[in-house]
Amino acid sequence: MEREIDKNAVVLKEEDNVGVVQIADDVVAMIASLATTEVEGVSAMAGNITNELMSKVGMKKLTKGVKVDVLENNVTVDLAVTMEYGYNIPATCQKVQAKVKSAIENMTGLTCTDVNIRIAGVNMKNEKKN
Repeated sequence: MEREIDKNAVVLKEEDNVGVVQIADDVVAMIASLATTEVEGVSAMAGNITNELMSKVGMKKLTKGVKVDVLENNVTVDLAVTMEYGYNIPATCQKVQAKVKSAIENMTGLTCTDVNIRIAGVNMKNEKKN
């Protein structure tokens, strides 16, 4: 398999000449975003919406807070995350890194070399006592 640059997409060429598979960088970013928000303790991507609202709005919003660089079948992901208050930040970030790496590698066949996380905020739950 080899990589060519085609307007922010990874082009995978198979040796049997059946066809060409292109994976847009936004798709890799969306995979990273969805994998991140599935981890308990992550409130949302910075500048993003939660999973409950995703089906009601455009998919373009899903990649906010995610930067993806693809170079020679290696993916580097930079995430800006809002955490829930009360969760251990290092432990939660390790879970996010493992989940994002696994999701990208399993779904695209690319190698995820780095998953860098920036904590952009902490969501304080607003619980009302009656």
